[in-house]
Amino acid sequence: MITEERLRQTFSEGGAQEIYLEVKANGDFLDFARQYAFSQDHRVARSVLWGLTKASKEELAQLQVILNEIIDQAMQTENSSIRRLSLNVIERLLIAEEDLRTDFLDFCFDHMMDVEEYPGIQSVCMKLAFRMCSFYPELMDELKRTLEAMEIDYYKPAVKGVRSKILNGKMK
Repeated sequence: MITEERLRQTFSEGGAQEIYLEVKANGDFLDFARQYAFSQDHRVARSVLWGLTKASKEELAQLQVILNEIIDQAMQTENSSIRRLSLNVIERLLIAEEDLRTDFLDFCFDHMMDVEEYPGIQSVCMKLAFRMCSFYPELMDELKRTLEAMEIDYYKPAVKGVRSKILNGKMK
């Protein structure tokens, strides 16, 4: 049974996989996320989000109704693990044109460019910015100008790879 205490003590890939399998067996990703993903205890929230990253896009689709809450969490947390895991969940959800939030787009631009940010966060922010900008040609132009202006030597290979895919038209 999943409890806060168990979530607080999950520190491994295997533990995250076990959490996912239990939630999958129950079939209720939404209630699980609502109950635990926004916990003030960073260890609990991290374990929940880590388990959720194991889910398929179809399973994660249950979380579509709390997309804005997950976005808020990614933007507001000071914990880099929770930020990265929240962004990874968001990336696997549908972002429609009517879901576009300028505060979140600005957040993605800021974090993809921040050389002090972790490469995993930079990369997923770049992918999310691309998805949001794809609705508007003028935003896509701004994204491409921003990427072209990056001092690429300061970034890790993962970030360089996503940047290259976007600039070369290979990002979907």
